Amino acid sequence: MSSKRLLLFTCLLVLSVITLLHGADSTTLSDKKAASPQGALRKIFMPEADASSFYKRRGKRAVKTQDEINAEQRQRLAADERRRKYHEEQRNEFESFAEEENDEQDERTREKTEQWREFHYDGLDPSYEYNRHTV
Repeated sequence: MSSKRLLLFTCLLVLSVITLLHGADSTTLSDKKAASPQGALRKIFMPEADASSFYKRRGKRAVKTQDEINAEQRQRLAADERRRKYHEEQRNEFESFAEEENDEQDERTREKTEQWREFHYDGLDPSYEYNRHTV
């Protein structure tokens, strides 16, 4: 019999705690609702009449306002400017790289030519600069 009483007492205790907690939650929610009635909903939703006129006004074939056209044009011009700067920078980098490569190649060619002349010069004739045949 004592185990039945203990079980009944425990169930009543749990039920009373749940009831108190549920009441506390509902009061805090009602306080929040009272503080800002539909504040978040006002920011998200609009009245039905405004919503229907918005979709009627902005159909697929609706004419854009001048402000929208200007904003899109500014975005297009800014994207074109960024693309132009990027390609100009890439072209400048490639030109400087090609110029350095050509300079290095010219230097290597000049050094090889001088080495060839020094190796093949037998000392009998004047150097190549003074031994040109004029036509």
